[in-house]
Amino acid sequence: MPLFLQEFAWLWVPVTLFAAVAQTVRNTAQRSLTQQLGTLSATLVRFLYGLPFAAVFLWLLYVLPEQAPAMPNFSLAYAGWISLGAFFQVAATAALLLAMKERNFAVAVTLSKTEILQVALFGALFLQELPTALALAAMVIATVGVLLLSLPPRGQLLSLQAWLSKSALYGLICGACFAVAVIGFRGAALALNAQSPWLSGGWGVLIAQTLQSIFLGAWVAFKTPQGILPIFRAWRVSLLAGSMGAAASLAWFSAYAMQSAAAVRTLGMVEVVFSYLVSRRILSENLNTAEKLGMALMVLGLVLICLQGL
Repeated sequence: MPLFLQEFAWLWVPVTLFAAVAQTVRNTAQRSLTQQLGTLSATLVRFLYGLPFAAVFLWLLYVLPEQAPAMPNFSLAYAGWISLGAFFQVAATAALLLAMKERNFAVAVTLSKTEILQVALFGALFLQELPTALALAAMVIATVGVLLLSLPPRGQLLSLQAWLSKSALYGLICGACFAVAVIGFRGAALALNAQSPWLSGGWGVLIAQTLQSIFLGAWVAFKTPQGILPIFRAWRVSLLAGSMGAAASLAWFSAYAMQSAAAVRTLGMVEVVFSYLVSRRILSENLNTAEKLGMALMVLGLVLICLQGL
């Protein structure tokens, strides 16, 4: 790790917070595109329109300094990790799509929120990154908080059939796929060992989103009636979604080069707080008791994860 990162060990915190804010904006733009284009095409927008911004960011990293940084040493290990992350990020979206077709979608969303605990598990298994006791406590507290915020309606909450349904299984698979994707991107950052986290993030996003654009673009082109043409007609909102998506991804990938995947994703759950407060503000609705408790637990977990990372 570069010396300046050792001196500023807290730098991953603002980078992750920026990623969460940018992702909240991207999600808002993508939500309107989902209604207009469909879920798969709206997901493709995130990758395809983000590519130019990732390329410009990487180009600036090489032309702005007086002495351009050296090219990283790409390896088969890096190719494997980045491909793993790219594939499972798309697979997570597919699992969520399958869950949306089921009756108990709310249960699936709730179970997908276990992603953070799965990230910690996979990080320990594949990267030998064992969370500290404080970090593990923060993850559990924050996860309980987000579960309270996303609990399904009372009828489904008390239904054993809902929790044992296909939708519930898809929710767990969705969380697992997102967790494996995060581990893939963290593993790629470690394998690349670039001169700076920004270089690691720039190369990671450019390569991953290129793979995702090719894979998902081919799928949309052959599986949807109008192909990818509607994506180009909705270019204005798509540019916003793509630019914010690229900004979020660049920040996530850079944070993965600074701190463990579990810590980064736990703090990244602040996005749920941002989104929840925005939606409640727009709808002018008050939080119920469970939601207030969930919000408080999430904030406590986020504070603890910041403390352990300093």
